[in-house]
Amino acid sequence: MPIYHKLGKIPPKRHTQFRKPEGELYHEQVFGTIGFDGMSSILYHNYPPTMVKEINEPIDVSPSVAVQNNITARLLKGFDIKPTDDFLDSREAILTNSDVTLHLAAPKKSLTDYFYKNTEADELLFVHRGEGTLRTMFGNIEFEYGDYLLIPRGVIYQIEFKDEDNRLFITESNVPIYTPKRYRNWFGQLRESSPFCERDYKLPQQLETHDEKGNFRMKIKKKGMLHELIYASHPFDVVGWDGYNYPYGFSIHNFEPITGRVHQPPPVHQTFETSAFVVCSFCPRMYDYHPKAIPAPYNHSNIDSDEVLYYVDGDFMSRSHVGKGHISLHPAGIPHGPHPGTYEGSIGKKETKELAVMVDTFKPLMVTENALKLDDGEYYRSWLKD
Repeated sequence: MPIYHKLGKIPPKRHTQFRKPEGELYHEQVFGTIGFDGMSSILYHNYPPTMVKEINEPIDVSPSVAVQNNITARLLKGFDIKPTDDFLDSREAILTNSDVTLHLAAPKKSLTDYFYKNTEADELLFVHRGEGTLRTMFGNIEFEYGDYLLIPRGVIYQIEFKDEDNRLFITESNVPIYTPKRYRNWFGQLRESSPFCERDYKLPQQLETHDEKGNFRMKIKKKGMLHELIYASHPFDVVGWDGYNYPYGFSIHNFEPITGRVHQPPPVHQTFETSAFVVCSFCPRMYDYHPKAIPAPYNHSNIDSDEVLYYVDGDFMSRSHVGKGHISLHPAGIPHGPHPGTYEGSIGKKETKELAVMVDTFKPLMVTENALKLDDGEYYRSWLKD
């Protein structure tokens, strides 16, 4: 849930005349959600944002599902996907259901020769490797290792990387992504007890305003198809905007963990929420301080959700044989817990340096063909004692 923000030039009152120095009107656009009932922003363009010159044939980019009814705990070696030049081509869908699709991506090149927008899903990009600039019609956001980039549906963007070593974990959500309700007071402000606050947001800056006509290629995702349209004016022609609906960044390193005398359950790590899944951040923190505390998590049953854990950095004390870029999938209906030896072995330890992103979905996830290529095939046996 971002805060009110504005950039550039805007008129003193919405939906009123706002003219260019030479007398022509700027073109107002309401960028809103949930049928004018949700969050919105108002943008002012040099040209109408509606000038389509050409529509080319779409291509199907929907995930190729290999396992529809999965009961197997899996470990995917995410860094095994090969780097690819194009930003969109680099995305490999690994897990999916009707609400969310999880992707891995290793783009080598910046997205600069076309524009992109996802019209049906919010995109949450987690930057595991790389740094650069997210360029949008709302302005630019500088990003680096550990940043979440939340791009609401309909936002037109490009992305520039500083070099070719980039790794992204992407959550594509068909339902809106917000900050957790319990972190916010009745006005919408993040509470003092929240593990982060509005000061931690990376808001759009450096508004780009282009006054150009020509042929501007835009790729648009809708209903699993990627369409290509040619627009007559530059998509980044906004002279000013204000509102609540816009992209923003948040660093996982600014998440302040909540700890206790005994082991705390995963909801204390929650960072984002939706009606269909949650996203949690496991960050370096002090361990539990009860004199008989067991820092390792207890065995627990995923009765209502599939659990996906993306390992970013550090030693994950409850898991054996996991490394950077690995992804564990613990399906609903199957209990799981610490690996043999880690439960007893955690006693007496004072802190952890682990860093990971967790996505818990309320509907079962299907496993794609891409995921099977990354699966070690042995993970479900890893709780057997010798």
